[in-house]
Amino acid sequence: MWLAAAAPSLARRLLFLGPPPPPLLLLLLSRSSRCRRRLHSLGLAAMPEKRPFERLPADVCPINYSLCLKPDLLDFTFEGKLEASAQVRQATNQIVMNCADIDIITASYVPEGDEVPRPGIEPRLLSVKARSPNHWTARESPTDCVFRCFDNRKQFSDNFEIHATGFNYQNEDEKVTLSFPSTLQPGTGTLKIDFVGELNDKMKGFYRSKYTTPSGEVRYAAVTQFEATDARRAFPCWDEPAIKATFDISLVVPKDRVALSNMNVIDRKPYPDDENVVEVKFARTPVMSTYLVAFVVGEYDFVETRSKDGVCVRVYTPVGKAEQGKFALEVAAKTLPFYKDYFNVPYPLPKIDLIAIADFAAGAMENWGLVTYRETALLIDPKNSCSSSRQWVALVVGHELAHQWFGNLVTMEWWTHLWLNEGFASWIEYLCVDHCFPEYDIWTQFVSADYTRAQELDALDNSHPIEVSVGHPSEVDEIFDAISYSKGASVIRMLHDYIGDKDFKKGMNMYLTKFQQKNAATEDLWESLENASGKPIAAVMNTWTKQMGFPLIYVEAEQIEDDRLLSLSQRKFCASGPYVGEDCPQWMVPITISTSEDSSHAKMKILMDKPEMNIVLKDVKPDQWVKLNLGTVGFYRTQYSSAMLESLLPGIRDLSLPPVDRLGLQNDLFSLARAGIISTVEVLKVMEAFVNEPNYTVWSDLSCNLGILSTLLSHTDFYEEIQEFVKDVFSPIGERLGWDPKPGEGHLDALLRGLVLGKLGKAGHKATLEEARRRFKDHVEGKQILSADLRSPVYLTVLKHGDGTTLDIMLKLHKQADMQEEKNRIERVLGATLSPELIQKVLTFALSEEVRPQDTVSVIGGVAGGSKHGRKAAWKFIKDNWEELYNRYQGGFLISRLIKLSVEGFAVDKMAGEVKAFFESHPAPSAERTIQQCCENILLNAAWLKRDAESIHQYLLQRKASPPTA
Repeated sequence: MWLAAAAPSLARRLLFLGPPPPPLLLLLLSRSSRCRRRLHSLGLAAMPEKRPFERLPADVCPINYSLCLKPDLLDFTFEGKLEASAQVRQATNQIVMNCADIDIITASYVPEGDEVPRPGIEPRLLSVKARSPNHWTARESPTDCVFRCFDNRKQFSDNFEIHATGFNYQNEDEKVTLSFPSTLQPGTGTLKIDFVGELNDKMKGFYRSKYTTPSGEVRYAAVTQFEATDARRAFPCWDEPAIKATFDISLVVPKDRVALSNMNVIDRKPYPDDENVVEVKFARTPVMSTYLVAFVVGEYDFVETRSKDGVCVRVYTPVGKAEQGKFALEVAAKTLPFYKDYFNVPYPLPKIDLIAIADFAAGAMENWGLVTYRETALLIDPKNSCSSSRQWVALVVGHELAHQWFGNLVTMEWWTHLWLNEGFASWIEYLCVDHCFPEYDIWTQFVSADYTRAQELDALDNSHPIEVSVGHPSEVDEIFDAISYSKGASVIRMLHDYIGDKDFKKGMNMYLTKFQQKNAATEDLWESLENASGKPIAAVMNTWTKQMGFPLIYVEAEQIEDDRLLSLSQRKFCASGPYVGEDCPQWMVPITISTSEDSSHAKMKILMDKPEMNIVLKDVKPDQWVKLNLGTVGFYRTQYSSAMLESLLPGIRDLSLPPVDRLGLQNDLFSLARAGIISTVEVLKVMEAFVNEPNYTVWSDLSCNLGILSTLLSHTDFYEEIQEFVKDVFSPIGERLGWDPKPGEGHLDALLRGLVLGKLGKAGHKATLEEARRRFKDHVEGKQILSADLRSPVYLTVLKHGDGTTLDIMLKLHKQADMQEEKNRIERVLGATLSPELIQKVLTFALSEEVRPQDTVSVIGGVAGGSKHGRKAAWKFIKDNWEELYNRYQGGFLISRLIKLSVEGFAVDKMAGEVKAFFESHPAPSAERTIQQCCENILLNAAWLKRDAESIHQYLLQRKASPPTA
């Protein structure tokens, strides 16, 4: 599953100018201790106790599900009939399954062969009928609800059909126990269940998705989203990833609707009771987990091709928009053969469908053979889609198709190993896009988008290990975060570099071949890679997956004749300052070392497997620089001695350091300043050295870090001074780029232009503001339509410095937009408006019918990130509308994202207490860890502001008095 980013510039970032003298170190340790004491005083230092939970008993397991569903697209209900071939492993008189928001009408078990009830029992058929569905499960009650129907005699039919005499719903654990009047003997049989359910509006399970036809009529599709634990909302099942089975799926649907499932259609025939309805049967699936089952009923067009391996590839789009599916179709057709060659394992299904769903919580979902997407993650309009959207679609398609092997063919044994699915797919999506679009320079972008994002979260005391013990279903959604995805991807990238591509591919083939159609754990992958490479993979990687955090590598250098002696030490990096615990975690760290003699190749590679090491680099001249972590591949931060850092800084100005290393150096410095290890002023000075920087991703990282600093300083009375600094840093590159593309420019130039103009416009750069207003006027009047790549920066600029009329025009453009990408583009910038009255208008708009449910989060988050007043207003809005928001997103990761975007920018100690108190009285179980992390970040922001605000102010005033020369 691909989690849709809340915004292109999610907060990320966090090296050092030299070892602090003892008094400063003591001060830093004291600050760090104070911050941790503050965390403890607020009760934020540890997660609350987990709920008790037991997995399903192993006495009965499915072999095959024969499932028929009949959705009603007007009443938003569905009827279901399940006949599950099952294996009774040990005698029992009950079957425990997962079931949520479903009402079972009848249930029975038919043993096969000799596995029949004991003789001498009189058979008699008994039906267990349901009452009104809402009364049947009493699903509003937290207590178990038991309905039983008994007969004085044993209930068997003439063919030994044993009818359940009771259904015990354990609503809290989302289970049902079917009780039988006699013991089910070991052997095989068929479990038959008739049931009804609701096509809900929560974007999980079997749910309804609203769309508008080309003629303007509002209609609904019936679609699914089962990961992690929501197949149980569509049919009673053994809803655990290790309990695999095959599926024979049939859908009874209106004859004018498209019906899709994991496999190809094998029969379509009229339904006996209604001439307007047809029954669509699909081929049997391979053995698979329930969370990968999918079905869709709605109105769609499609484009089609075949991969060079002969797999039928289709992209389904809203009616009339088939053209917008062609880019994703091209990417998918290239991607399938790429993965087949990389894994040396063929794609096992005859077809792959990719479909755009209107209401969809995640970015996409890897259902085997039927991959579902948000419209913005799949559809590309050749004229109206921007470069960043094309790149996002390519990445998401690459991610989901990787899962067809890594996750679907071989599946994690339990949610503890979720990272194995998501971390791997989040890494290999970049490998795939680099293959399809080498001009994207995508691996440099990986560092800014994933690597640094993961490090920012993993530096918190309230982070978690990559592998998290998961029990109750409410805990699963918490780990769909940057640790499972981005840190997982980063450590696999580091592992791939450590092993080498040849042995890595060999090990992947061994793993997939050994465990295909089975389940595996993290240790199984390590074993395969260890056998392929001969390296101690498990020993190395256990230090990265089983403990949270990552190391800070401190390095000093000494010239000894023609050699350079390096002294390295490692210690856990903490967002609150130097690690103060006695038992400091240690990592086995693959370290690469480069020099200015050849900045793009490693002079030495080592495995740092102890707290301290000394290394001798042969033949390094005194005037050459030495840098650790070539390519910013190792998942650690580096802190250089003053002399080593000074020697590296010219490499930023003259571009002799590769782009990804310039990015890594700056990002490490910013993180050290944020943690209080160095002064923020020193980082601002380094940022000014990027005046000649040409690389988009380096600028993107700089922009993000300056955005974080701007948000922090919005709590001061010198916010405008930091905006002047932003204008000074970005003006030279803005002048070089201009507004219009030049001959020979490509994808990255378009991304850079949009980034720079947006940054200058938001900061109030006069020439940029005037030109943005002119172009916006021409766009609205139809004289000169803005190119897709310029729309976001122009919209942002005119809204930030506009009035109520500007907002009204923007809302009108939103209403007129036929393309979801354009609607989202507008929604993300609405929060830039500054007037309190207009901010309230935007927040009200966020919950209106004009905004899709999954996009409300980005509108509110945009308001919170737009200004100091917006942050306060967004938080009040969330509190005032909590019941509606929680009801919309409960149990999903969107509630976590909403909370994170809305409160993380505060920088006053008391706000951490306020946020904590609110969520104690308004529990959000799936967001508990996020709430802890947000409160910790608020305290860290407050400490940063107290520590560095005055020195930053003085530096900005001095700079203003005597501006630096280029």
